[in-house]
Amino acid sequence: MELKDLRWQGYARADGRKGIRNKVLVIYTVECASFVAGEIVRRAADSEVELIGFRGCTDNEYAVRMLIAMIRHPNVGAVLAVGLGCEYVQPEWLADIAKKEGKPADWMFIQNEGGTVQAIEKGLAAVRDMKRQLENTPRVEMGMQNLVIGAECGGSDYTSGLAGNVVVGRFFDKLVDAGGTAIFEEIVEAVGLIDLLEKRGATEQAKREIRATYDKALDYCKSVRQYSVSPGNFAGGLSTIEEKSMGAVVKSGTRPIQGVLKVSGRAPRAGLWLLDSTPDPHWMQFGITNPNDNEGLMDLISCGSHIVFLVTGRGNVVGSAVAPCVKITGNSATYKRMEGDMDFNAGLVLEGACSQDELALRLAQMVADTAAGKMTKSEALGHKEYFIPYKYQEKDVVLPCQQ
Repeated sequence: MELKDLRWQGYARADGRKGIRNKVLVIYTVECASFVAGEIVRRAADSEVELIGFRGCTDNEYAVRMLIAMIRHPNVGAVLAVGLGCEYVQPEWLADIAKKEGKPADWMFIQNEGGTVQAIEKGLAAVRDMKRQLENTPRVEMGMQNLVIGAECGGSDYTSGLAGNVVVGRFFDKLVDAGGTAIFEEIVEAVGLIDLLEKRGATEQAKREIRATYDKALDYCKSVRQYSVSPGNFAGGLSTIEEKSMGAVVKSGTRPIQGVLKVSGRAPRAGLWLLDSTPDPHWMQFGITNPNDNEGLMDLISCGSHIVFLVTGRGNVVGSAVAPCVKITGNSATYKRMEGDMDFNAGLVLEGACSQDELALRLAQMVADTAAGKMTKSEALGHKEYFIPYKYQEKDVVLPCQQ
């Protein structure tokens, strides 16, 4: 099997991109509107009607860019924005952006609708109307060259660097060779590996971006006096941050790194990209770089990932909003214990049951099946977690000469 032979039907978007899902996205713009927005989604009782939101009442450019990126995401077909009425992020702005993207959209303030009951009823009517409109979304053929796939790891153990992340790296090589786009993150889990990463920069500019991103992440870890290694990692057989870093970076594969993306940035061309999610130097003490796995998944999705991989040796149960989450483990015992939640067992290679290349092709087939509409375990269970914190980042990578 070759990746170029894998084809399926997707959804055409006005900006030229193609989606693998056709979701109605209900967005709340402040915590005070989260209950109403959540009830609209719950009562719609449709797996393709999803909820995300920002809890804060005051301005945060990172969060606003994140919401806009989700509205523009190719997996999103329509948007309903729900606000209370006195927060900074205005739902009308978000609905207008969706309309300019050629997507059905509506918005409301709960205060203007008369309260909870009336707002839920209006929201449900809007969602049902959007679902009817989305029935006419044009279908279009897709292949691996149309896909953006993001990867992160969480709950790592000794098998993550031997099998779980390795199979993702092998798949990423094949995806890039097929003309697709791969994004890996967690630069704070690359401690000690700057020479390896910098050498893989596709251009001198890419090398400078990688170096600047690494140096910033290392400064961040020093400033908060914490590195990205946990008691669970130690219990899983890892001993140092350097050992964990080797396992984390191997998920990037071996292809040249085209450059660095910031959160909500879109890759300007196909290939392999590093995502920087660390707060910028002026705000090092504000906004933990990866407060939880779902924040990292949302960062990847904000960059246009159609599907996200979560590699976890010890196991995880979460899913993600907007883009399907494929959970991969290199630990066969974890897979057997949590088979209802885990999608892919990379531990087979440690048992001698198959080669890494064979496993990468199996993962490619799962990606194609997911892109064609097959639900991941988390989708089937209804796991649609998301997390958008306060954080501060410039839009572009700040190189040393620019500081």
